[in-house]
Amino acid sequence: MPAIKEKNKKEDLKEGEYLVTYTRHLEKRLRSLETEKQLLDAERLRLEQELHSLRNEIDRLREPPLVTATIIDVLDEKKGRSIVKSSTGPSFVVNSSRKVKGQKIESGMRVALNQRTFAIMEILPTKLDPFVKGMEVIDSIPDISYDDVGGLEEQIQEIRETVELPLKKPELFERIGIEPPKGVLLFGAPGTGKTLVAKAVAHETQARFIRIIGSELVQKFIGEGARLVREIFQLAKEKAPSIIFIDELDAIGSRRLTIATSGDREVQRTLMQLLSEMDGFDQRGDVKIIGATNRPDILDPALLRPGRFDRLIDFPIPGWQERESIFKIHMRRMNIDKSNFNLNRLVDMTKGATGADIKGICSEAGMFAIRREAENISFKDFLEAASKVLGKMKEKSIESKLYS
Repeated sequence: MPAIKEKNKKEDLKEGEYLVTYTRHLEKRLRSLETEKQLLDAERLRLEQELHSLRNEIDRLREPPLVTATIIDVLDEKKGRSIVKSSTGPSFVVNSSRKVKGQKIESGMRVALNQRTFAIMEILPTKLDPFVKGMEVIDSIPDISYDDVGGLEEQIQEIRETVELPLKKPELFERIGIEPPKGVLLFGAPGTGKTLVAKAVAHETQARFIRIIGSELVQKFIGEGARLVREIFQLAKEKAPSIIFIDELDAIGSRRLTIATSGDREVQRTLMQLLSEMDGFDQRGDVKIIGATNRPDILDPALLRPGRFDRLIDFPIPGWQERESIFKIHMRRMNIDKSNFNLNRLVDMTKGATGADIKGICSEAGMFAIRREAENISFKDFLEAASKVLGKMKEKSIESKLYS
């Protein structure tokens, strides 16, 4: 009997262990099924959201296209009633939808209208020509500082006082009680450093820099040049503080004549728009203008008066000390044989040369050394380069000789 009881006891223990193991297995399976259920619920929720998004996209695509319009006048700001001129032609008195009820609506804004009710559905951004947007210098700011400009200390001082100081320290002008200068005109012979100084301003200042070439504003169709000028100044106001640099200003700023062709009259329209933007009824804000030309004698007198260009900065032919400074700037990265080098002789030889001519001499000297497959540039290379470049100086145009 004891043996039978012992046997039954062992069987009961085995059965109990089996039940415990099976229970644990069921619990593990239950947890696995709960996890799987949670995953399926999350997937179902994601699919429901995607379905909702797709339905909204279908509803949006089914909506009729909106009509662009311009706000002419705001009749009742609280009720959202305005007069608009649509792109299709006629003007309408319209209401604002709930989407734009809390937004500020002003004259001149571009808005989108519902085709059926003509209600204002949304406020559109200001229209700017992509050509105008491309004039803003952002990623390709020239890597040129004031230290890279030689012999123009006085000119740099004046342009910094006119352009940088009003943007960085306007309180100085308020304390003295004067209005800060609005613009500066750089004039001088070709190659004297006008554009180089403008590049240095673009590098040194924290303002947005918008670069224009005068000939880019001469357009084929009537009114296109004036439109570009308006949009350029509009872009500058939106990006303020900003600097507009107009290179080769004489392309559109020449003196107006009584006898002119149709093309001349279109250029004159562009000039008149520029005059209006520079000193019209609308406030320019923190927008400074730098103009550059090598023909100030042909510019229209209306451009040169104070209020448009408050300072006229002359870039003369560099003197002896200025030429020496320019040579040192261009030579500081050059591998020069200094055993018999005579900088004073080079400076004496280049009387009447501009900064661009001196840069050309240094480049030509390097080319002569490369031709010889030399490791450095000898003084003889500089002499040959000076002879070559100075020979071309004798063929300068009459316009350049006006400044020599």
